[in-house]
Amino acid sequence: MSKKTNTWLFILGATIFNMLVTIASFFLLLFIYANTIMNLLPDESKAFGLPIIFIAAIVAAFLIYRYALKFFLKKVEVEKYFDPIFGGKRKN
Repeated sequence: MSKKTNTWLFILGATIFNMLVTIASFFLLLFIYANTIMNLLPDESKAFGLPIIFIAAIVAAFLIYRYALKFFLKKVEVEKYFDPIFGGKRKN
């Protein structure tokens, strides 16, 4: 496969990975919220936790994605297998 194909497959795989991590972290945080904190709150304020859980899931997914990307970049020679997405080397 060419470098350009590898790059596009990496982008597709990384996007799917990020979406799955976001969904998994949302449901994990929702489960924790429903089993611990939700029981302590009055009925009127239980729904206010959902936006906080959603934002926390996005932040957690971002941190996990960032860690996974750093790990991937350490293991794979990026310049050997991938084409630069933006710009690249200038030809004189």
